[in-house]
Amino acid sequence: MKKLLYLVFGAAATFGIFAQKNMVMPLDQKLRMAEVLVSDYYVDTVNEEKLVESAIRSMLEELDPHSQYTTAEETKELNEPLAGNFSGIGITFNMNKDTLYVIQTVAGGPSERVGILAGDRIISVNDTAIAGVKMKNSDIMKRLRGPKGTKVDVKVLRRNAGKTDSIDFRITRADIPIYSVDAAYMADPKTGYIRINRFAAETRKEFEEAVTRLKKEGMEQLIIDLSDNGGGYLNAAVEILGELLQPGQMTVYTEGRNSPRYDFKASPRGIKPLLGDGRVVVMVNQYSASASEITSGAIQDWDRGVIVGRRTFGKGLVQRPFPFPDGSMIRLTVAHYYTPTGRDIQKPYKNGEADAYRHDIVDRFNSGELMHADSIKYIDSLKVSTLRSGRTIYGGGGISPDVFVPLDTTDFTKYYRDVVAKGALNQYAIKYVDNHRKELKKRFKTDTEYVDGFHIDEAMLRELYETAAKEGVEPDDEQAKQSEPLFKMILKALIGRDLYDQATYFKVYNSYDPIYKEALRVINSDEYDKILSPKN
Repeated sequence: MKKLLYLVFGAAATFGIFAQKNMVMPLDQKLRMAEVLVSDYYVDTVNEEKLVESAIRSMLEELDPHSQYTTAEETKELNEPLAGNFSGIGITFNMNKDTLYVIQTVAGGPSERVGILAGDRIISVNDTAIAGVKMKNSDIMKRLRGPKGTKVDVKVLRRNAGKTDSIDFRITRADIPIYSVDAAYMADPKTGYIRINRFAAETRKEFEEAVTRLKKEGMEQLIIDLSDNGGGYLNAAVEILGELLQPGQMTVYTEGRNSPRYDFKASPRGIKPLLGDGRVVVMVNQYSASASEITSGAIQDWDRGVIVGRRTFGKGLVQRPFPFPDGSMIRLTVAHYYTPTGRDIQKPYKNGEADAYRHDIVDRFNSGELMHADSIKYIDSLKVSTLRSGRTIYGGGGISPDVFVPLDTTDFTKYYRDVVAKGALNQYAIKYVDNHRKELKKRFKTDTEYVDGFHIDEAMLRELYETAAKEGVEPDDEQAKQSEPLFKMILKALIGRDLYDQATYFKVYNSYDPIYKEALRVINSDEYDKILSPKN
């Protein structure tokens, strides 16, 4: 009772003092007092933790579109892909008809060691059914992941010689690597191709290993695929640039109101950069952002390579993490980053208007920019010159490519979109591999043989369309015919991925991708030198 009286009269007295004297109340005290008043005097019970988190989110929503608050769980999920590993059982899986279907086991990982195979279906984890119960992927992963050294029991259904066997496994969890290099292979006898999906803690190491291996296979020049790469760690981009630029060259610098300018210089691990003076082409599109733009921007500024694709996203803001003791975190924008020529490639935004900011890609599509290079609007005041040959380039909203590749929507139809959205493509690919894995592996010893020799026939397409119809997709023969090249490519890529690995997917996909085709053409043509040295 005394405490209640104290709080009532204490709070009232405090407010009374400020109100009567019209004094300025310290903001931190005002915020804290508002929370105390709601939690102590509101008519109904409130969740204080949720109340505080909502207040923090609301504050950050008034700022730029990239400052954000994450709970402890969200923070863990956000950091895990960038940290380079997590502890789990070591499988790649898909959900097919509410059943976890193992696509691959991580080489040398816990699942492979106990004998789990591609094609197995995990139906229960620690005696809890996960099949047929419509459990979320995130909930399934929580059950499979856990501290290194702990054990998990799983029940597996395995098809064997036409019969289905039930097998119990006990798996000891271990650290599982998360790779940021999706694919690395020779595109032709002298051209290497490396796709980076994010810039993470181990990206430099993966990149170096990929380049070293490809050089042994005869690589003299390199295509770096950063399309759809949303970024990651700034330092990872700087490390990659250390192997592409000359030692000591500027890669990027950051500066903010309370963050003094800091210059990041190229610093290769070896005596000279891995690629020497070999040609470099970087693939980008409208979803390439942040660290991808640092990388492509520095390469363009120094005339080190040719940028091919479409104008990048335009994220030039640096977020600094401020963790709380409970594991939650604020990622607060503290600075802008600038390319070596001083370009700020952050696209325009207004504080508190995140929806309009996120709508930018749709606006680009509607304006025709994704299809026509002359629809890109350049601002003369943001014009700069490259550092070696003096070419004209622009800041103020992403990295504009040296060679524009329009978005091709010829094969894309509503029917294709619906088939993908209903999961029919994945379902059919899983079923096909499940029924033909042994014969396909026997027929195609390597993924190169598969890419060159496997073809999607009309019977497979009919089965795919029947699968889609069972999922509620209205048949449309005309649109199916229009999207046939796209269906064939994606289906072949998915089957190849399930049979071999992620690199196989991109070997198939790149035979269709116009940005890749143009990158390969440019790197092997005289146009490459003309782009980088227009005055010669």
